[in-house]
Amino acid sequence: MVFTNNDNAYQTALDLADAGISVAGVVDARPDPSGALPEQVRQKGIEVIGAHVVVGVQGKKRVKGVEIMPLDTSGDSVEGKARRIACDLVAVSGGWTPTVHLHCQSGGKARWDHDKACFVPGQSVQPERSAGSCNGRFTLNECLFEGFVAGAEAAHSAGFGNGKFTGRVPTTAMIAEEPLLPMWVVPSRASISREHKQFVDLQADVSAADLLLAVREGYESIELVKRYTTLAMGTDQGKLSSINGMGILAKTLGKDIPSVGTTKYRPAYTPVSFGALASRDIGQLFDPVRKTAMHQWHEEAGAKFENVGQWKRPWYYPRRGETMHDTVNRECLATRSSVGILDASTLGKIDVQGPDAAEFLNRVYTNDRIKLAIGRCSYGFMLGEDGMVMDDGVTARFSQNHFVLTTTTGGASRVMAWLERWLQTEWPDLKVYLTSVTDHWATLSVAGPNSRRLITELCDDIDFSSQAFPFMSFREGTVAGAPARVFRISFSGERAYEINIPANYARAVWDALMETGKKYDITPYGTETMHVLRAEKGYIIAGQDTDGSVTPVDLGMDWIMSKHKDFLGKRSLSRPDSLRKDRKQLVGLLAETPTEVLPEGGQIVVDPSAPLPMEMMGHVTSSYFSACLGRSIALAVVKGGHTRIGQTVYVSHADGRTVRAVIAKPVFYDPEGARQRIEGGSTDSDSVNRSAFRLRRESPLVQFNGAEPGKSQNERIGVQLCERPFLGHLNLRGNPADLAFLQGVERVLGFALPLKPNTVAESRELTALWLGPDEWLLLTPPDREAGIAQALRNSLGNLFFAIIDISSGQTVINIRGNQARDVLAKGCSLDLHPRHFYPGCCAQTHIAKATVLIRQQDHSPSFDLVVRRSFAEYLALWLKDAAQEYGLVTGSMQPIGKLFQRHEDARQVQ
Repeated sequence: MVFTNNDNAYQTALDLADAGISVAGVVDARPDPSGALPEQVRQKGIEVIGAHVVVGVQGKKRVKGVEIMPLDTSGDSVEGKARRIACDLVAVSGGWTPTVHLHCQSGGKARWDHDKACFVPGQSVQPERSAGSCNGRFTLNECLFEGFVAGAEAAHSAGFGNGKFTGRVPTTAMIAEEPLLPMWVVPSRASISREHKQFVDLQADVSAADLLLAVREGYESIELVKRYTTLAMGTDQGKLSSINGMGILAKTLGKDIPSVGTTKYRPAYTPVSFGALASRDIGQLFDPVRKTAMHQWHEEAGAKFENVGQWKRPWYYPRRGETMHDTVNRECLATRSSVGILDASTLGKIDVQGPDAAEFLNRVYTNDRIKLAIGRCSYGFMLGEDGMVMDDGVTARFSQNHFVLTTTTGGASRVMAWLERWLQTEWPDLKVYLTSVTDHWATLSVAGPNSRRLITELCDDIDFSSQAFPFMSFREGTVAGAPARVFRISFSGERAYEINIPANYARAVWDALMETGKKYDITPYGTETMHVLRAEKGYIIAGQDTDGSVTPVDLGMDWIMSKHKDFLGKRSLSRPDSLRKDRKQLVGLLAETPTEVLPEGGQIVVDPSAPLPMEMMGHVTSSYFSACLGRSIALAVVKGGHTRIGQTVYVSHADGRTVRAVIAKPVFYDPEGARQRIEGGSTDSDSVNRSAFRLRRESPLVQFNGAEPGKSQNERIGVQLCERPFLGHLNLRGNPADLAFLQGVERVLGFALPLKPNTVAESRELTALWLGPDEWLLLTPPDREAGIAQALRNSLGNLFFAIIDISSGQTVINIRGNQARDVLAKGCSLDLHPRHFYPGCCAQTHIAKATVLIRQQDHSPSFDLVVRRSFAEYLALWLKDAAQEYGLVTGSMQPIGKLFQRHEDARQVQ
């Protein structure tokens, strides 16, 4: 049975009949269906029943028949006797509704077409065109013609053709159709309010009665009715129900449909699956996993990892049969008794240069930076404007105008943005350049009484005696043949050295330290042991022992704040709330039972038997078992804690029980600091056979060595990928308005810097890429970066500029082939069409979740993607996955060499 109010449904009846299906009849709400299509249906012997509607369907779990009744002369109700007709399917057609969604989402207005009883696109706001059925053209001829015309106009607006379509459009036979009869709700034997199964929205089960109820409740706006009834709020967003709902509402309110209007059309037009939204953000591509240069070694050593932001850090290194508790105890004792080694490469590192660098840092840190001597280090806090501890770290002074500061792992990007904000918006008069060098420098920390002996065996150009190399100072030299910055600072309380190595050489130096350290039973330790060692000394971790509501005074570190200068957050420290005596302050906690490890986050109370609600005095921030002390220790913040030393409190467990503990000073181990002054003896450096170590450098994509080429089913090659390892990367900063600066750079490079945004200038060997108004990236052949950097310094003299080597912190992935653009388009929002992006162009953007600098090399097309070291593996995996459908080859490419070259043996250590 076909039920309709328009001629198009008759074509369905004809198609069914032609397919050999028996059609019981066509029920048409119009009084006298007499068009060409109804006549063809009659000629097929199919009954056409005019001025009738279907008022009921019989059957249980399947259709067995329908009831039809004649309409009265008004067409708003039925009259007479019901007629039953047997059938097993009811096909219903109420007319066409143009898809005006995209037109309206672009800002255009919908216009009501009275003859077609539907909304059609009205005035446009953006340069879009609606053609065919979405424009209210319901015949195939009209759709084809409008499509060709709109296509010609769109091509003309893009610079092609004259905008006039002169070709021949395919045509089909035209069949005259009679006007439809709008019918927003089918009349029934009962009133609408009593018919609870006259569904308007089939997905949300919204009935016509629900719409009438909404009006009775006072909702007259179509938007409010939509929300009251959930009409058109399903996944189809009202494609089937909106027009009927608007018609019913208009009739109930006594208005016409244009006065009622439409609801807001929201994207997307069609439902988007979660899979489409996730795209490649699943599995190992869900989020970039950042790894240090020694990650492969940690995996081979059986390390368990923890996530610190996006970084994977070794948590602990279990041996066969060890629990985590056993492992951490062993690592702690080994470090305290001999020497331990920690991969601390994830610490944030920011290079600060310029004549006002000292003044800038003096305003940012709580303690003095202007008086910091060259070659010395200083620990300090950065405070927020509210006076609360935001981050901490060490600042080292390399020259009068050159500093390097460290941040916490999790705070690196936040601190960089914070410093840039103040420099660019509040103090633009200061001559300072900031550059992140986190990825360039790997940090290898050796700690323990034998740390000096160990490092001396691998370094003969630094004097490690306490007189020549005092605590909180640094020296530059070579370690295992690699250029190094060695800092004598300690986060463990032991004599310790943090060795900064260009990341390309870090694995080689790590291997040399492990090999040389065998005689000292060197022990690698992870972040859990690091936490225990620092907690024994009462050292805080910003973000764990602080929570954004802690001041330096609360930590008992008011000595770190200068009384003679201003700094960010200083004024807030004078607020009444910051001066309260009952502020939560850092203290130590010792459980009454030495083996009881207090729960981190556990609330602290004075009397657990007090009536509820009882006052919470604070909470545990760090808690561990100390193998060195033979008991548990904890750090906590307690109200007025500095005056409560020796008092007993109770710490709550999640299971409801409480544990007695005594408030103590937060330094549990070596309070005099004697351990870091241990000389550890000396080594005859001449007896060390350094030739046993080969200095090799490894590219960031070392783990891709030997990767099997991917191939498509048809064996075609559409994309080639390779890494261009070991290029020199120099970050150049300077004032483009300073002619002396531009000329000084040109003397060295042999060509002028590109001043137009997103452009490239190059010679046969050197390339300069525009990064910003005062920033460029210089790419050099391998091993040429140091000489070029020094030549630039000599040429520019005392001008305001900065040149920073970041060669180990970045790499270049080259992608080329006919489908290279298609691969990049999957994850890059830039328009890479040759009309907009061509050789000589570069741009900073995102590909998936990696920040990259993209440059087109040639028309093949070939693109270079400059990416930070710790994001290189993620980007390579993403590109490899995205390119598979095009035929991916990961073989060699001349003149670059083998894809993802593992390492390069540069030279033997002499």
